[in-house]
Amino acid sequence: MVLSFPSLVQQSLGDRVAQELRVRIIGGELARGTRLVEDVLAEQFDVSRGPIRDAFRQLEAEGLLESRRRGVFVIGLTEDDVDELYTLRGSLETLALSLAMRRAAPEDWARAEECSRAMESAAQRRDASAFARADLEFHAQLYQLSGHRRLLAVWEQYRPTFGVMLDVTNAQDIDLHPAAEAHAELLRLARTGDEEGAVTNLRGHLLGAQNRLRSALRATQSSAAED
Repeated sequence: MVLSFPSLVQQSLGDRVAQELRVRIIGGELARGTRLVEDVLAEQFDVSRGPIRDAFRQLEAEGLLESRRRGVFVIGLTEDDVDELYTLRGSLETLALSLAMRRAAPEDWARAEECSRAMESAAQRRDASAFARADLEFHAQLYQLSGHRRLLAVWEQYRPTFGVMLDVTNAQDIDLHPAAEAHAELLRLARTGDEEGAVTNLRGHLLGAQNRLRSALRATQSSAAED
């Protein structure tokens, strides 16, 4: 099954620049403390300085960059940052799940079911990128179905960061089938009204992702130190 997602062409220039910088920062290509220069990046991305500034503002809001007197610098992700992001997400998403289970009709879970099937298909093909897109959309459905506008807004703010983090953790997984099965089980529990079981499943899933990302960061930092 192929799911449709917004293309990069549909994104603003600032969003596209922000996404590329986000990937470089979380992936370790841009090290903590690196100074980013507007003119240099504008030339690299073949854009004016406006989209660069838009990207800077977006990434500062996500905690990946910091403005100082001497310019804009990479903050990056530490293990403490990972813990903060995942504990925040855990609080948000368990609330979203509980609200969704209380208000969603059986047919409202159809999009989440499509995402679950897409994850299984991607796992079969060993397509980590497609898996990550379907995975992120699956979780987005919990916020959509919660009916909580502000909860959804907070998720949308951090969704790009979690998307890149998901790519990093999926790259560590040789077999994506267990993750696909966990999502299918979460959906089953949500549909049958087992809130305690669904919340326990979700917390376990997020904790596993948090631990895998911490391990990936250690490996990246160790490799950078050796270089």
